[in-house]
Amino acid sequence: MSIERYDIVIVGAGPVGLLLSTCLARWGYKIKHIDMRPVPTVTGRADGIQPRSLDLLRNMGLKRAIMANEPAKVFEVAFWDPKEDAKGIHRTGTWPSCPKFIDARYPFTTLLHQGLIERVFIDDLQKNGVKIQRPWRITGFNTDAVDKQYPVEVSISHVDGDEQETIRAKYLFSGEGARSFVREQLKVGITHKDPIAHVWGVMDGVVRTDFPDIKMKCTIHSDAGSIMVIPREANMVRLYIQIASSTDPDWDPRKTATTEQVQETAKKIMAPYYIEWDRVEWYSVYPIGQGIADRYTLDERVFMGGDCCHTHSPKAGQGMNTAFLDAQNLAWKIHHVESGFADRSILKSYESERKLIAENLLNFDAQYAKLFSQRQPSAGEIGHVSKSAQDQGQAEQHEDNDFIKTFKASCEFTSGYGVAYNENIFNWSENHPAKSPLFLSEKAGTTTQRPGRILTPATVTRVADANVVHLEQEIPLNGSYRLYLFGGKPSVTKRAIVDFASGLKKKGSFYQTYTRSDSDKVNYHERHNPDSLFFTFNTIFNAQRPDIEVRALLPDILARYFDHVYADDIWDQRVPDAKAAAHAKMGLTEDEGGVVVVRPDGYVGCVVKLVEGSGTVDALNQYFSSFCTKSLGGVEKAQL
Repeated sequence: MSIERYDIVIVGAGPVGLLLSTCLARWGYKIKHIDMRPVPTVTGRADGIQPRSLDLLRNMGLKRAIMANEPAKVFEVAFWDPKEDAKGIHRTGTWPSCPKFIDARYPFTTLLHQGLIERVFIDDLQKNGVKIQRPWRITGFNTDAVDKQYPVEVSISHVDGDEQETIRAKYLFSGEGARSFVREQLKVGITHKDPIAHVWGVMDGVVRTDFPDIKMKCTIHSDAGSIMVIPREANMVRLYIQIASSTDPDWDPRKTATTEQVQETAKKIMAPYYIEWDRVEWYSVYPIGQGIADRYTLDERVFMGGDCCHTHSPKAGQGMNTAFLDAQNLAWKIHHVESGFADRSILKSYESERKLIAENLLNFDAQYAKLFSQRQPSAGEIGHVSKSAQDQGQAEQHEDNDFIKTFKASCEFTSGYGVAYNENIFNWSENHPAKSPLFLSEKAGTTTQRPGRILTPATVTRVADANVVHLEQEIPLNGSYRLYLFGGKPSVTKRAIVDFASGLKKKGSFYQTYTRSDSDKVNYHERHNPDSLFFTFNTIFNAQRPDIEVRALLPDILARYFDHVYADDIWDQRVPDAKAAAHAKMGLTEDEGGVVVVRPDGYVGCVVKLVEGSGTVDALNQYFSSFCTKSLGGVEKAQL
């Protein structure tokens, strides 16, 4: 009997597995996706989508379906502490969930239960011919390489019966969660940062209360213990309630408690306010611990991600969001290898990039959980925190509370915008094999864009239809590199742009080398990838929209991207004196512009000066040569 072959087998239909599957299904890969559960998540589990993740979901075209569930939105966090007279709690201040210093499109946390989020992905997968096989589990695998094209053999079986399958794949991915069969079989260890020091209960339900901030995220510290309040969809609220601490005389890291016991504790903590439950939808007890897998892959054939690789407390709302970015990072790299664009060695960067972020998360989470679990000083001891977002600057001098300091300092990280990958073959630095003097550098102050960090958002006017749009959202997550040609003033850069287009047309350029084989059959209305599946161009001029005649200003190769030509004519409060705000936010001169190369996942790869002659394209050929499968522009291929 012939063995079925797949591009990838994905085990686990939680957030990391679903996002990976969704990306690869859209890009045409054959997927076997299994999950041990008979149905998607019914209640509980992860519930918070951070601002950066909402950007990602919008870029995938899934944000509207998420918002159709009418989730709660958290714009502010309220801090509650003991009164000086030891008679209950009172509010000591509030702070924006995503402060104004973070340039975010969606400065709030979106809250709804994981099952609703899973269903959005599952619906999209079905549109692309992928159905989750339930309830099935993995029972074995090996990378015997008997079949060199499909070197991974995977055995799976029905959870409740005798039915079994053996299949072959190019890749195997474990998104199984903390109890990963794949990780155990690979004998990959988990390194724990600290011993378990706190036990918490988590309860989702509908409540009745006179507590005034029940619709906001709150951190509550009282003499009776600590609570975190998280509003949810459908009038629900989630409460994280401290059950035990290592400082207790009878400390037991395996301690548990009934729903009723935890509710009684919550009532004591929230005094003088009352709280009663109409119903409890979900309840669980968990110890707080921080652990990270020693490896994310052993051979770049079997990969792991999400909770399989990193475990931590849920109160900072990072688990699902970190899992999303694990999946996104791996998806485009597999895509570029399998479609012949990039060298297989790039897959090593999945572990190096994502493990770094997980380590940063665990360090933050250990500090955050420890502070949250401690009794905080009273308001009289610490002074007041900011009463509103407008008071942020004046409030700094009054802050002595370590918890509030940590919260504010970590806002960028928790929002998702603090992710910063180290320099590597994708993220240009002075140590990169590409050595052209035209590369611009944040360190040198020649651009604000740091390779390895997300592209700064910018608002521009689309020339084709005069729509005001978010530039960073104009290209969907389709596996393509995004090249932003900031064209400065057309009168200044006309020659440089003509030379840039000529460089693209040259045999051996990165653009010509990876031209689509079916380019003569591409739909006339194709907006993003008419010439290459790996590159999309955007041109942004420092000019008013009525003054931009696309076909008069741009050579044919760039004018083909008619729907991706923009006027940089929208004022931005972050650069109030700029005449071309998008240019200014990128740290480029408003007259001469430059080229910003953005990876398929939205992170900056490099920034190059726009000059007359061949220099700009020569620099880009050097950059892409470092990881592409072919030598470009006469540049020798570098190795990771």
